Amino acid sequence: MKFVVSSTMLLSHLSVVSRVISSKNTLPILDNFLFKLEGNELEITASDLESTLTTKITLDNVMGDGSIAIPFKILIDTLKEFSEQPLTFEIDPGSLAVVIHSENGQFNIVGQPADDFPKPAELSPESKVSVKVAADVMLNGITKTIFATADDEMRPVMNGIFVELTAEGMTFVASDSHKLVRYRRKDVQVEEFSSFILPKKPANLLKSILVKETGSVNVEFDSKNARFTMSGYTLVCRLVEGEYPNYSAVIPVDNPNRMIIDRVDFYNSVRRVSIYSNAASNLIKLGLTSNQCEVSAQDLDFSVSAFERLNCDYQGDEMEIGFKSAFLVEILANLSSTEVVLSMSDPSRAGLIFPHQNENPDEDVLMLLMPMMIGA
Repeated sequence: MKFVVSSTMLLSHLSVVSRVISSKNTLPILDNFLFKLEGNELEITASDLESTLTTKITLDNVMGDGSIAIPFKILIDTLKEFSEQPLTFEIDPGSLAVVIHSENGQFNIVGQPADDFPKPAELSPESKVSVKVAADVMLNGITKTIFATADDEMRPVMNGIFVELTAEGMTFVASDSHKLVRYRRKDVQVEEFSSFILPKKPANLLKSILVKETGSVNVEFDSKNARFTMSGYTLVCRLVEGEYPNYSAVIPVDNPNRMIIDRVDFYNSVRRVSIYSNAASNLIKLGLTSNQCEVSAQDLDFSVSAFERLNCDYQGDEMEIGFKSAFLVEILANLSSTEVVLSMSDPSRAGLIFPHQNENPDEDVLMLLMPMMIGA
């Protein structure tokens, strides 16, 4: 088994695939890449048992077929030190010897039997749901929501992104009980209702791959696993099992108090003023009047305080409401519109933050933030 491959091309593919590999693998074989050569196509796989990521490289100079597991760290560390050049891999399936020939030398590695590498999970043909989603839709859905996922061992369903498919569109939801994000796309439709909870690690893997994708993603899932097929990569992952809470029930409907404000000005002001907030509470106060929003914070322990006044369009009762500044900054950072709307009913109920005008008519972004008690 022999093939020639570009050093930089191989490194770029391995760098993406290696993100699956866990630093705490329970099986030694998982510290390897699985190389499978068939015809002129080299298939490379990495896995942590929960997620399996595969990529394919088309080669010109190939001899023989076969497969072998190669230690990931020594291979990646070696490739990082090469300038762009062709590398020749000679693999003996019997002795598991891997010889890499470069322009000026030779590198010897011992592989592992390919049969020891775990197979990716198969989806049930009877219960499998399939849908084609544009790469940018999938990327935006993950990017807009992943920051709001929880790290809750007691409620694992909250640690992933809830993806819901209906006749009206595709919805991505994430919440950590302090904040909630709902991202909807009307341009993705399916005939029957279906849903799944995507864990955080495969969501981050998809996010890193989808940045370079331009076509569509074939999404297939059943009750336990999902498969995402892209132009150069295939990701198979175990889904979070369980029922996601009824997120619609926590979104307040009647919100007569409404502020429209420049997002960047608001974001920068909150960041500056929050430096003066109490380190434990991170509380920032918004004082709202008809044409001004006063952003303020104080830390009585250190006798420091700050406030800034921003111009805004506010319709509603004069109000003072408190938020955790770190969460408010995160939400504003993950919106991309010029102006945002803060919609509220009263200082004790959740505030809704969303773009004043959606950049894409098929897009609907809603972010919810729970308030903090100002007198606490």
